[in-house]
Amino acid sequence: MFASNPFADLTAIIPLTIMQGYIVLMAILVVVGTAADTIHKKSAKYFFEKTKSAEAARERKLGGGEKMGIAIKTVAEDVLTSAEFCNPKRRIAHLITMYGFVLFLLTTIALVFAYPTHEAPAIVSQLWHLGALMVCVGGYWFWFFIRVDVAAEGNPWYRIVRADLFILTLLGTTTFGLIWAVLQSSGTGVINTVFLALFIFAATVLFGGVLWSKFAHMFFKPAAAYQKRIMEADGSRENLPKDADRTDPAVRDSHSMELLKDAPMDMGLGIKRERPQHY
Repeated sequence: MFASNPFADLTAIIPLTIMQGYIVLMAILVVVGTAADTIHKKSAKYFFEKTKSAEAARERKLGGGEKMGIAIKTVAEDVLTSAEFCNPKRRIAHLITMYGFVLFLLTTIALVFAYPTHEAPAIVSQLWHLGALMVCVGGYWFWFFIRVDVAAEGNPWYRIVRADLFILTLLGTTTFGLIWAVLQSSGTGVINTVFLALFIFAATVLFGGVLWSKFAHMFFKPAAAYQKRIMEADGSRENLPKDADRTDPAVRDSHSMELLKDAPMDMGLGIKRERPQHY
């Protein structure tokens, strides 16, 4: 079952050209939705103006090699390993979901475009099922146990806001896709068609609703992380003041409150001392 191409039998109902055209259309919708999101939120304008304003405050000019090193570090830490997550459980759930989603997308393209028949290598179909399963594991873990507003604010797991559109449609796409693939191999007709329709609907909302979801955030996040690292390296520090040096008497005596003059820079864990479990 898991070694067979779930899209091969579908060609008997839906022509291959329509299936391939649907995937191309979804890719176009992602590009258009991301561009529209950039214009609507003025993200590109914000990044450009922020970079220009920081040029006057920078202490040194970075070379091409240093910028390349920062770019590689950004990809390695902020993209491939999601090091910005302080909560290890959320980081693991995010990585499982992210790599599962990438695997699911790549194998879907391979199965529909490169191997549209049963002659597809078994490993490709197995990776398609594995990618969908990884999204379900990481996504449901996040939805039921990790979400910030549920864990810290006492909201019920079924509370849905517009920001949840991405994760819900992503889970719907992979969940309905897996159920459809399993039912297809068992030969159940009507129920199989229902889950196929749900699979297509969820995928359409996922890729077509970029403007109303957090999908575009995946593209902005690496750019924002890279820009932040550049500003830290050139000394502009996003136009923020430098860290206070407690060994400098002038800095130590600049505090109006007497008790802060000898206070250490590291005040301890603070609110991170324990998990919020008071709801």
